[in-house]
Amino acid sequence: MATYDLEQQEQLEDVKHFWKKYGNLITWVLILALAAYAGWTGYRYWQQKRGLAAAGLYEELDRAVQAGDAAKASKAFDDITANYAGTTYAEQGALLAARAQLAASKDDAARAALQWEVEHGKNKDLVAIARLRLAGLLMDAKQYDPALKALEADMPAGFKPLADDRRGDVLMAQGKSAEAIKAYEAAWKDMAPTVEYRRFVEGKLIALGHAPQASAAASN
Repeated sequence: MATYDLEQQEQLEDVKHFWKKYGNLITWVLILALAAYAGWTGYRYWQQKRGLAAAGLYEELDRAVQAGDAAKASKAFDDITANYAGTTYAEQGALLAARAQLAASKDDAARAALQWEVEHGKNKDLVAIARLRLAGLLMDAKQYDPALKALEADMPAGFKPLADDRRGDVLMAQGKSAEAIKAYEAAWKDMAPTVEYRRFVEGKLIALGHAPQASAAASN
């Protein structure tokens, strides 16, 4: 029994020695770990709450668009970008807001919404859509150089043919038919044969006297 008590006493002394040497370090590690966990939990809660608020504004924007109320759509979009600019709702909202303003013949406001997405968007697909639509509006306003500039940025592969097609439209509006043909040919070449829009691009080339099949045969 005495031997057991002695061993127990030695173990207790070892624990005391270990805790005296490493106790503060262990305590601080635990505190930091708990603080990090609490911070992460709080951050997730904040993100969730932020996402719900942004979703509510997006729904408000969507309702305004469906009702054809450009003023309410503009107000909802301004609220989203002012408070939740980093969310997907803000990026999708830019495209919705532009549609509402365009339907109300407020082209400047539509361009501004699309420009916001181009400058602040993180989703490459949504930014590409905004660039294509913005280029079209700038072309309609005869702002050809800014329209071409909007199409200069790198885009996801799936959007490149559409950008070339839109570039061709802008160049045609400028009277640069030779350059437009090259752009249309690039668009036609990069589009999959199963894409219905490819026929539309082909129609543009035929109207310009450059059917794509004929062009391909001439190059062989």
